Amino acid sequence: MRISQAPMRPEAPPSLLSIPPGGTAVIGAIRLQGPMRRRLMDLGLTARASATRLFDAPSGDPRAYLIRGTVIALRNADAAAVELAQPDGEREADPWD
Repeated sequence: MRISQAPMRPEAPPSLLSIPPGGTAVIGAIRLQGPMRRRLMDLGLTARASATRLFDAPSGDPRAYLIRGTVIALRNADAAAVELAQPDGEREADPWD
């Protein structure tokens, strides 16, 4: 009897959702296209910007982040598309990625 294993899925890179309350991380890239990507970049979500998770709505969605001195509320679906920079320079983020 042979047991086949499911193929391993590559681990998703950490996103804004992985920042704990009160925690701070560095933005690596935005994995969105079109107007929403442009809007987030206009609000200051760019590579190497610092993001601090401030608080969540009672339902957990949206969450508020402090980015470049401005408090921004993001839906979890949008925050999941904002990839964090890898520690120790594991991956060089492309600001236009």
